[in-house]
Amino acid sequence: MPDDAILVLNAGSSSVKYAVYRHGDEDALTLHLRGQVEGIGAAARLHVDDLQGAVATRELRAGADHDAALSAVLDAVRAHLGELNLVAAGHRIVHGGQAHSAPVVIDAAVLEALHQLEPLAPLHQPHNLAAVEAVRRVAPELPQVACFDTAFHRTQPAVAQRFALPRAYEQRGVVRYGFHGLSYEYIAARLSEYDPAAAAGRTVVAHLGAGASLCALAGGRSVATTMGFTALDGLPMGQRCGNIDPGVILHLLQQEGMTAAEVERLLYRESGLLGVSGLSADMRVLLDSDDPAAEEAVDLFCHRTLREIGGLAAVLGGLDAVVFTAGIGEHATPVRRRILEGLAWLGLELDGAANEAGGPRLTAAGSALRAWVIPTDEERVIAAHTARLAA
Repeated sequence: MPDDAILVLNAGSSSVKYAVYRHGDEDALTLHLRGQVEGIGAAARLHVDDLQGAVATRELRAGADHDAALSAVLDAVRAHLGELNLVAAGHRIVHGGQAHSAPVVIDAAVLEALHQLEPLAPLHQPHNLAAVEAVRRVAPELPQVACFDTAFHRTQPAVAQRFALPRAYEQRGVVRYGFHGLSYEYIAARLSEYDPAAAAGRTVVAHLGAGASLCALAGGRSVATTMGFTALDGLPMGQRCGNIDPGVILHLLQQEGMTAAEVERLLYRESGLLGVSGLSADMRVLLDSDDPAAEEAVDLFCHRTLREIGGLAAVLGGLDAVVFTAGIGEHATPVRRRILEGLAWLGLELDGAANEAGGPRLTAAGSALRAWVIPTDEERVIAAHTARLAA
């Protein structure tokens, strides 16, 4: 019998990234195909990488929406399946709310409940769910599974999830949820291959990319994280502000006369590295620039990351390892160096040559605090959960 194939989808407002995994004997997963559709709603283009050296690109019709994009993806996937049998689609869904602490097969009730969470993740949730709706229309026979970025953090103690607000708001779902959970789940599962003592002990994982957060792991379980009720909280990001005094929001509304929509745009799209630098949201551009404002944006990012690692180390009662992952964490050597040099007080001895080489180990052999680079793979996590639930 042919092996099954699992389709993984990560949909944004103007793009859909996808991957296909072969699901063979003993639950083995092998990446078979990957690609993306970019420019949805405008000049949409489909990219297909068969992992054998062939990369194809084709234009979709002008103004193609998510339905057209997903239809093109499914056509491309089926054309490259060979003997494989496509059995399910798994989705990255940013917000699962309080009801979902694990992946779930999507039915009408689940989908409706997830739509209710859109105000909590306005940059992500509507587009994640647009892909689910599109697959339901263009391939209604295909089972779908939702994998949540919030679910991994439901192991946190209540004190780590609670705001100092009247309890009525907590009962209505105003709590710290945390995000990037699929990435943290992958790192937690892989850490023992690099550092068994850290995997069983106390680790801070730094998921640093256009969206950025930190997670404190105790024995591989999330006990605290820097993001909270929404994906705005915590570290400065590419375009998001990170932690901010709530009084600033009141000031913008009451004294600056901004509308709620204007404040939302400011905090989600015009702040972070872009806002501070006035140049770019891309860390690579800032590191290459000699503009003082670009340097100040990088300094702020590193300062806030270092400050938050210190806080998470206190929550853990000490620290055995730090792990860098995602785009900035895996590739921005100067950013890692600045952060790691700031952890010398915890006994970290940086190996400069190893950091320049990209690791995986970044610290000297005798370092009391160890540091690693471990590439994340959220798609593989989604594929595994989808195969378990729906294949």
